[in-house]
Amino acid sequence: MNVRIGFGYDVHRLVYGRELWLGGLKIAHRFGLLGHSDADVLIHALCDALLGAANLRDIGFHFPDTKADFEGIDSKIILKKTFLLIKEKGYEFGNADCTIVAEQPKLNPFIAQMQKILAEILETTDENISIKATTNEKMGFAGREEGIAAYATVLIYKPPLTAIT
Repeated sequence: MNVRIGFGYDVHRLVYGRELWLGGLKIAHRFGLLGHSDADVLIHALCDALLGAANLRDIGFHFPDTKADFEGIDSKIILKKTFLLIKEKGYEFGNADCTIVAEQPKLNPFIAQMQKILAEILETTDENISIKATTNEKMGFAGREEGIAAYATVLIYKPPLTAIT
């Protein structure tokens, strides 16, 4: 069996006047993330991890912020398209381990719902989507609530070929 691991990272600035989307879920907060799409850092990190694992470059290559087609796009659509790209190369999704770095809002109440949303898109169970949230202990841009970052590690694999009988 061909097993591959990928790593992804994304960061967006927090600003007034934008909605906050994380893990495909709209979360009520006084700030939202600035970006060409809905700026969902968790999904963007997950996409980069998937693309990297399959050696398909990165999210900016496939969904450039210079194209009007992707302006304001729901990142769940980007994740679905990314998932289709890895499936076209013969890979299946194994699992993901993700971390969101944000001082506010507190994300623990939303994690199970995010897991469910991402698992549905990736055609897996919630058990295969780990999401953790942490703060930056008031240090750096995340600690000053200037932005939110996310990290993701994924495992993908090609199932072994079975003999034709």
